[in-house]
Amino acid sequence: AKEKGLKNVFVSNGYLSIEAIEAISPYLDGINVDLKSFRDDFYKRLCGARLKPVLDSLKALKRAGVLVEVTTLLIPGENDDPEEVKDIAQFIKEELGAETHWHISRFYPNYRLMDHPPTSLEALEKAYEIGKEAGLKFVYLGNVPGHQTEHTYCPSCGKLLIKRDLFRIEKLEITDEGRCPACGSEIEGVWK
Repeated sequence: AKEKGLKNVFVSNGYLSIEAIEAISPYLDGINVDLKSFRDDFYKRLCGARLKPVLDSLKALKRAGVLVEVTTLLIPGENDDPEEVKDIAQFIKEELGAETHWHISRFYPNYRLMDHPPTSLEALEKAYEIGKEAGLKFVYLGNVPGHQTEHTYCPSCGKLLIKRDLFRIEKLEITDEGRCPACGSEIEGVWK
């Protein structure tokens, strides 16, 4: 695909060995990794896994030059404590960079977690504010159709750059060089 000029993007749970990252990174343009929690107990109880390998993978992907985005599904009573959300935001800023896009998604009861309510809009908006207060330039709320935080705005001048409707892009105003057309600020992403 890379030889044919196609972009390669993965969606991952973050369980990638360093060897796998080294092997795939020359062919990988971007990756969205689910950082499900910032507590090892959550990973053990709900995922049968551990947190540290996910954090290590995220850092290794960033070092390898892959565009990294992070998604956190905010589950009421599980990973929505403001202190934990703050820990995730700080990790993203300090280890991956303030330009890293963070998607905070609304949980809806499904499959094995039918006993949890949907994430409240208030909890999502609080998480969004925590991300912005931590200094992250690109924070989004997902699974909240029509909410203003599902769009991409220039962190320098506030211009609406990408207007989304769930998974559909309605408007895209970024230069081919990945810059805001109004002020020229660089916008992290894969644009060509």
